[in-house]
Amino acid sequence: MTYLIYRCDCGRVLYSKEETKTKKCTCGKTLNVKKRRILKIAETAASATEAVQQMQEEIYGGSIFKTANEL
Repeated sequence: MTYLIYRCDCGRVLYSKEETKTKKCTCGKTLNVKKRRILKIAETAASATEAVQQMQEEIYGGSIFKTANEL
């Protein structure tokens, strides 16, 4: 299964399965996945999640993704 990684207009990085038509961002906007500029492609959900986390940290700086024991 292939996962597409792209950005919402609000700046958040998202991913979805290649066959997904629309995706709703946490900002509330519904995105047409086929019309988005694809930033990366991942083969597994785990690698897509990791790529999204890395890209979000590059955009917003620092490590914003933490596990409960790191808080």
